[in-house]
Amino acid sequence: MATSGAGGEGYSGLNGIVSETEHKIMTDLPAELLEYILCFPVLKHVDICNVSCSCKRLHDVCHGRGKVWGHQYKLRWPRLQKHYRQNECCDWLKEYRTRHTVGLQIRRTVVSISKRFFTEIESLGAPEHFCEDELLSILNSDRRKSLTLKYYAKKILYFLRQQNILRSLKMFLEQPAEQQSALEGAVLVDQYCNPLADVSLDGISSQLEEITDKVKKMLRMKNSSHPSLRVTQGDCFAVEDFELERQVVVALNAVLYEQLQYKGNECDYYNPLNSYIHQVLLRRTGIPISLSVLYMTLARKLGVQLEPVNFPNHFLLRWCQHQRGSGDIYDFVYIDAFGKGKQLTAKECEYLIGHQVTADYYSAISTTEVLLRMVGNLLNIGKRGEGNEKSYQLLRDSLDLYLTINPDNVQYLLLQARLYFHLGIWPEKVLDILQHIQALDPSQHGAVGYLVQHTLEHIQHKKHPVEPEVKRRSAPEHVEVQYSVGLIMKHKRSGYNCVIYGWDPKCTMSQEWITTMRVHQLSSGANQPFYNVLVQDGTCRYAAQENLEPHSAPLEIAHPEVGRYFSEFHDSHYVANEELQTRYPEDMAETLEDLPSLSPLLSLSISIYFLHLPSSSSQT
Repeated sequence: MATSGAGGEGYSGLNGIVSETEHKIMTDLPAELLEYILCFPVLKHVDICNVSCSCKRLHDVCHGRGKVWGHQYKLRWPRLQKHYRQNECCDWLKEYRTRHTVGLQIRRTVVSISKRFFTEIESLGAPEHFCEDELLSILNSDRRKSLTLKYYAKKILYFLRQQNILRSLKMFLEQPAEQQSALEGAVLVDQYCNPLADVSLDGISSQLEEITDKVKKMLRMKNSSHPSLRVTQGDCFAVEDFELERQVVVALNAVLYEQLQYKGNECDYYNPLNSYIHQVLLRRTGIPISLSVLYMTLARKLGVQLEPVNFPNHFLLRWCQHQRGSGDIYDFVYIDAFGKGKQLTAKECEYLIGHQVTADYYSAISTTEVLLRMVGNLLNIGKRGEGNEKSYQLLRDSLDLYLTINPDNVQYLLLQARLYFHLGIWPEKVLDILQHIQALDPSQHGAVGYLVQHTLEHIQHKKHPVEPEVKRRSAPEHVEVQYSVGLIMKHKRSGYNCVIYGWDPKCTMSQEWITTMRVHQLSSGANQPFYNVLVQDGTCRYAAQENLEPHSAPLEIAHPEVGRYFSEFHDSHYVANEELQTRYPEDMAETLEDLPSLSPLLSLSISIYFLHLPSSSSQT
């Protein structure tokens, strides 16, 4: 048997045959196998870049349109796959670079934003789906960290999505009236007011199809040959026989109000959720107009043509009992979707609101008029609000929608200009609105002139911003301030949990507020430190020092404005962001010093907790 020496070129196989050694290297492998290897999940984009630079063979395998970069792209940004067709041929390397660049650009923009309203996002000039994906990446990162980054990322995403929805609404309004669906319009209103929620026309339609199937099942029990049972999704169909229509309405009422327990929300009528179609489906309650849109859409899917009626104070539907096209109000039955589908005569409709109305109020209205009524309801709720961030946002959103549908309404244009002026945002846009008002109605020159003058002053102030007041705990006038920003507190009387985001050495509110809030009944009255606090229920309050105490078991405060003031939650306290630290430069050190003194309280609360736990012998 031959054996190879140190310098031999062969080896002895088991069968005694000497084989020639084959020196295989990775680049000799087929391209498909190389692609398979380079798509291993452990390899990142940096690794692929390094591999492709090593030789021409691997550079060719890692070409931009190949599987390797396609895999890297899909691995890093899975949410973006819905924007590409299956097996689409694409330059994935170019897409990867673009998405990576947009991500860096978005993060720089979000980091650089101040608490003042932003416009930078409009000038990015990047693909919108890339911008949105990066913003979602920021929002989905560690829940307790980067709170300020998330706060502004959320605002930008809110703004971007609203711009898209507004474009969709304008396209919807350009359609011929007969092609406009009240449901689609209601979904657009819902989406605009809730741009961060998962609301889509397909999703809403799917839920309505499920209700339609239940109605068909009920209908089949009464009349197995009913023509509505043969209707499939998307069919344009109308039942011609009145008795067959009646059977549909009876079945619809049984399913909607008896089986599914839908009802009018009499207890919380002015809750804006009653106007959002996805919330109506989720909570199974609403107001007359939202329930009417739902009812009308379901009836039309089953071949019954109902029409919307803009009845004062109570939206209704009408159902023709005689020849279609009749103008006589007594040829219709009026359906109250808010009142469990109750059928009313024209006279009974007047009893519903307590006074007589002219025949005009019984007429059918267009989809555009339905949307104006729906948005008008939201606008009134916004105006009734408490003057907090939430009510201002609703007022802004509903004004945007109303003026998109009816851009020349002077009353609401003036309200929008005043709102923007009050909030100190978009002064240039305020001037444009005022110019439009002046062109529409010169008689408004008094109100317009006043706002123009003060808006120009505001623009000048923006060019020379006033530095925020800096409050140092070491200053003699602040000696009585016991607590610092970032501490989690509990209100002794009201029991609410909160976090401090500001303080004053004495109460700075007006005398009217001090009297209304009965501050004089406190032992130290207004002559004590007062704290700005973010409360767990989403409100912002101004609390006296004697009413606050450190929380024995600090917890996160679920308030939408937390990120505006704090960068992260650190188990026992919030860490002030750069902007808040500028205003209270010594407070974070004080917070850290105060925390050890709270440890006895924390230890005590933990001990009490364990004392109240049931013993193992008592467990069943």
